[in-house]
Amino acid sequence: MAVAGVAALGMLFVGFFYVASGLVAPAWAIVALWIVWLALAWYGFRLARAGSYLVLGIPVLAGAIWFLVLTVGEQALGWQA
Repeated sequence: MAVAGVAALGMLFVGFFYVASGLVAPAWAIVALWIVWLALAWYGFRLARAGSYLVLGIPVLAGAIWFLVLTVGEQALGWQA
């Protein structure tokens, strides 16, 4: 269960960045990011219930998706704070 707790703290940490994205990204991108975050949180919960150590990769994946979306948005779509 300690693994699930670490993953949950990781998701909360990454979730802060998803919330803060509202300063840079448009509303449609924020909604899409939150849908992705919620789906990853749900999948992480399922992995935690199964006792899988793969749950530790979920916050890492969430952070990578966030970074990729904001980087592409800034470079290709001109998002700025």
